[in-house]
Amino acid sequence: MMMNKYRLINWLYYEIKPATPRSLQLTLRRLLTSFRRIRNRDIWPINPQAGTPPAGWTGWPHHRQFALVLTHDVDSAKGEDRCLDLMKIDQDAGFRSAFYFVPGSVRKTASVVPELKRNGFEVGVHGLFHDGKLFRSRRKFRTRALLINQFLAKWGAVGFRGDCMHRELDWIHDLNILYDASTFDVDPFEPQPTGMTTIFPFIVESRDTGKRYIELPYTLPQDFTLFVIMREKSINIWKNKLDWIAAKGGMAQLITHPDYMNFDSARLAVDEYPVAFYREFLAYIKQKYGGQFWPALPSEMAQYWNSLDSDSRVSPPIIK
Repeated sequence: MMMNKYRLINWLYYEIKPATPRSLQLTLRRLLTSFRRIRNRDIWPINPQAGTPPAGWTGWPHHRQFALVLTHDVDSAKGEDRCLDLMKIDQDAGFRSAFYFVPGSVRKTASVVPELKRNGFEVGVHGLFHDGKLFRSRRKFRTRALLINQFLAKWGAVGFRGDCMHRELDWIHDLNILYDASTFDVDPFEPQPTGMTTIFPFIVESRDTGKRYIELPYTLPQDFTLFVIMREKSINIWKNKLDWIAAKGGMAQLITHPDYMNFDSARLAVDEYPVAFYREFLAYIKQKYGGQFWPALPSEMAQYWNSLDSDSRVSPPIIK
């Protein structure tokens, strides 16, 4: 369960957010992030404890050194308009990725989703309305889960990610999914800042039914955090964290957002960063680690984790 203090803070934030100017939202988040960055400097962006592999771990397919999972959260109409441009960037670099859509507010899924899937990309569900209220109560979640399951079926999707990275892992068993991707190894800047302290997938088992899904924590800092909130001017943090994950043989999972990428070299909006940063990171992966990583869609990662024997796929111990 979300800790009480975080539940209260999140409730207040998402109640006032619609009436708060975007520039003020960013200013407040930057102040809070600066404080948290200093306080968590010993564990972010790298928490040394997260690099321990599961007991009995035998490695990735094809004897690759580490795994790579690229994902994109589409939070708004602006992001939808940019999905196919982002797909092309991944294609040109030789990658496939997964796009997560907010089903309660999407406009173009009838055209975008089939095009992504035709090109070998994956589609998942990202909350329901992106309003920070999905996990307000058990009753609310059960009601919304019925609608989320309808969209999962409609899109042929097997993966879910909570909006704003909110989660109650035991409640998520209400969804008809193979995997969830609503957690992280370490990210003290999120509304629920408690990390899973692992760069490997793990199993989440229902306390009541024994039903299971695979949890895929993201392990590279989100683009919005680095380039919009922290206003980093290089991809050095991405590169350094990837190098550490590769050395530990873990799963490098990245979340980026087409909503906040500037594709046309025009003047950056207050919440945008140059898409060149993402292109540069893809080039870095290929140039330094070509042939050394297993490139997997999230569904492929979850299927692989399910195929392992029980001792090799539990990290941390099964959450019940």
